[in-house]
Amino acid sequence: MMELKVIDIVFSVCKVENFSEVDLNEQFVFTGSTDEEHSLVCPVNVVPNNTIERNDGWKAFRVEGVLDFSIIGILSMISTCLAENKISIFTISTFNTDYILTKSEDFERAIGVLRREGYTVL
Repeated sequence: MMELKVIDIVFSVCKVENFSEVDLNEQFVFTGSTDEEHSLVCPVNVVPNNTIERNDGWKAFRVEGVLDFSIIGILSMISTCLAENKISIFTISTFNTDYILTKSEDFERAIGVLRREGYTVL
């Protein structure tokens, strides 16, 4: 099974006017831009002033290692076992790996579920 590493930060999921106030040099700052919105996931202590909406209280873990693009089903397996236990997730994929966020109040339960499923949680 895969190793998962807990990221010891509380995150906010935001919609921002634009990215002008986002410090892209901060660690664990994720942005997304579409024709409908500018989204930001970042530590709660660096949420910019031009935030339109925000949802605080997310905790995260990442799939350890650099994942090859040919690997199939990593997020599907994790999301399925969490969904079966009624734990909602928010996911972010980067070039190297995947990050899975749950609400803070569900985080310890999510870790327990994943350990029971055979994942190593660091």
